[in-house]
Amino acid sequence: MTPHHQADDVDEIGGVHIKYLLHCPRQLWLYSHGYRPEARNDAVAFGETVDDTTYRRHADVDLGAAKIDWVTRGAVVHETKSSRQPSPQHEAQVLHYCLLLARRGVNIRGGIVHYPLIRRTTNVTWDVSARRIAEDPVCQAEMRQPLR
Repeated sequence: MTPHHQADDVDEIGGVHIKYLLHCPRQLWLYSHGYRPEARNDAVAFGETVDDTTYRRHADVDLGAAKIDWVTRGAVVHETKSSRQPSPQHEAQVLHYCLLLARRGVNIRGGIVHYPLIRRTTNVTWDVSARRIAEDPVCQAEMRQPLR
C-alpha cells in the first residue's frame, strides 16, 4: 500500500485480518472469503465474555472492519485478550489500530494490551518505526483479499 491511501481504503482490513495473517495466511484467506469457523469456537466465545465483563466502563471504537476495545484520552489504544500468554499477533493488532487512527489524523501515543486472566499488560510503542511495521502486514493482508 502506498502512503497516499486514504482511511477508507484500509477500513476493510481489521485486527482479525492482521492476526490471521501473522498466525496462518491460509486462515486469513478463508476469513477473507467469508468462512468464519471462529463463530462456533468456545475459546472465541470465552474471549468475548472476558472482554465484555472485564472493562465494562469503556466503549468500543468501531472503524468498520476494525473494532478497537477502547481508546483513552491522549489517544492510547487498548486491546483486551483472554490469552494467558502475550503474542506478537496481539501487538500487531494494536499497531494496526494505531495506524488506522493515525491515518484519520489522530495523534496516537501508543497502545496497551491487557491480559486480565494473568493480570498483566504489555505496552506497545507508536513511532515512525512502529508505523512502518504496521504498514507491512496491511499490505500483505490487502494482497490476500478477494478481488472485488
